[in-house]
Amino acid sequence: MKKLIAAVVLAGAALIATPAAANAAGYVPTSNVSVSGSTVAGGTTVINFGPGSFVGNETVNVSVTGAGAVTLGALPTTTVTRAYTASASGAVSPRVTLPAGASGTYSLTATGATSGNVGTTALTVRPADAAAAAASGNGTLAFTGGTISALALWVGGGAVVLGGGLLVVRSSVRRQRETV
Repeated sequence: MKKLIAAVVLAGAALIATPAAANAAGYVPTSNVSVSGSTVAGGTTVINFGPGSFVGNETVNVSVTGAGAVTLGALPTTTVTRAYTASASGAVSPRVTLPAGASGTYSLTATGATSGNVGTTALTVRPADAAAAAASGNGTLAFTGGTISALALWVGGGAVVLGGGLLVVRSSVRRQRETV
């Protein structure tokens, strides 16, 4: 009887200890998230969370974190959060203006205040000068390296190690024959 009571108490404690927030949140499937616009430094990108991503007309808190200041509305900071209202179908499309000197990856997280649904995406930003050079075809570096493949390097390195091992074995056999 004591073991049964102990088992029930432990099971109850495990249920209470489980975080309710982690179980309550739904996740927006990546197929519902699309990115359009310019992911170039200084450009504006629109992240579209499709219909059904959130509850209709709910408040969706969007935060962007990255290597430099971004603007979601009027305030440029390293992490910015702004509330949007989803459409009647549960869609929301925040516009993100990237800083002029932006580069690297920015993370965007949208969380529904009522549903708890969480949608995420990552924006990989190219510097504005690199994007312009790529568009014009200029700015590429000349190829100055070799064309040796990684497999050839591994085969060559393996041959060197094998040759060294053979020399060690040969000298060991020679020493044994000399002592006999």
